[in-house]
Amino acid sequence: MILVKSRPGRHEGGEIESLMKLTVLFALSSFLCLSLASLLRAGTMDSSSDEEEVRTFIQVLSEKYCPGNFPYGQGVVVMSSPPGSPVKARLFLPSILVLSDYGIRKAGDRSDIAAFCAHVVELDLSHNQLNDWTEICDIVSNIPHLDILNLSMNPLSGIELEPSLAEVFLRVRQLFLINTHISWDSVHTLTKHTPELEELFLCLNGYSTISESQTSCPSLRLLQVTDNQLQEWAEVRKFGKMYPNLTTLVLANNSVGSVGDTHDALQQLFPNLRSINLNNSGLRTWEDIERLNFFPKLEEIKAKGIPLLQPYTTHERRSFLLAQLPSVVLLNGSSVSDGEREDAERLFIRYYQDSPQQERPERYHTLVSKYGQLAPLAVVDLRPRSTLVDVRCGDRVEAVSLRLAQTVGDLRKRIRALLQLPASRIRLFFISREMSSVVGPEELKSSRRALHSYSIRDGDEILVEPKVTGCCGASDL
Repeated sequence: MILVKSRPGRHEGGEIESLMKLTVLFALSSFLCLSLASLLRAGTMDSSSDEEEVRTFIQVLSEKYCPGNFPYGQGVVVMSSPPGSPVKARLFLPSILVLSDYGIRKAGDRSDIAAFCAHVVELDLSHNQLNDWTEICDIVSNIPHLDILNLSMNPLSGIELEPSLAEVFLRVRQLFLINTHISWDSVHTLTKHTPELEELFLCLNGYSTISESQTSCPSLRLLQVTDNQLQEWAEVRKFGKMYPNLTTLVLANNSVGSVGDTHDALQQLFPNLRSINLNNSGLRTWEDIERLNFFPKLEEIKAKGIPLLQPYTTHERRSFLLAQLPSVVLLNGSSVSDGEREDAERLFIRYYQDSPQQERPERYHTLVSKYGQLAPLAVVDLRPRSTLVDVRCGDRVEAVSLRLAQTVGDLRKRIRALLQLPASRIRLFFISREMSSVVGPEELKSSRRALHSYSIRDGDEILVEPKVTGCCGASDL
């Protein structure tokens, strides 16, 4: 600040003038100081413009859950900062931390992580820049109760997890590694050191082959490998050996072209499998569908978008799958009733009973032994039929054949042609032969309503009343 002394004036105007000069000089001084600070900051930014800021887990944690951004409320924990910690005091932390897409690359101070994350059970670190297992393990090792970990969309390709580091994943039960392109060696290291792991998500990792592990993971119940590049059943069968207690296998959007194993092999490979998702796979034969029955506990199947079913209607697709899979109780997300299953099996027999012997699936013969040869279903024409009614106008009655698919408007035009009158000058009434004594005539007002909706039968009557009297003569019909 620049201090300016002014000489005292002889009167009040001189004092005001001096004060104004002082104010101007003070403002100028402040402006110069701010300009200098801006230049210094600009110089600092220029010198570090080539260095990308490295975001740490603890830094993002502090920014997101500081008291100003995360007010008091249910489901949060209030804790004090450790002595000397850069983390603001009174941090509000829920037990489920979502730190997705914050550019995190490193862990930060481990003592701070331990102090503030002791109660955390679920951590979402997806869409960050973590590409070092040491940094990831520094985070996980200081969250002792971590149950669910999401590392999806972090660049883990080309880096291997050392077994000595993997022990920190001891308590993880659900692990998301979607679109990380993690190697199978690192996957096997993880599953070997996570004895409580139940669900593993490996979607969008570009896998076309599976590297088999020598150590199984008996705790795993659900494996999801959606949107990879698997094509051969020989690769899929490796999952059965590595994860012997698997109950759910999601293979959707992989071009697996067959289920190429024998009855005994499939029973041994997946003895506990209850659900399999084969949506948009490459299955092309009924034999592949039949082999799914060899899984002894399979009860849920999803098989939409497979080439085998393309020639059939939507109803036939579901029915034919049901007919082939007698143990399935949930198909494509919908439960199966006993009545639906029987209808599906009968439809399957009728569909194939006129086909050549060599084109009939094996399941066809099993169902014929259950139901016998079935007669073709009768063809019932449910289209509205024609009927013969009496059209009465004055003293004249004429028998007229009506097509019941027509509307009241169509009938009005026809009557207009017969009577040579504008349609607006005619009123039409329907008289039921059976119900006339009870309900009386019903005026046909709505031009768009179909005639069959009035339940018109042979022998009923249509009464025509012109709005102008005397316009309907004996020769009008």
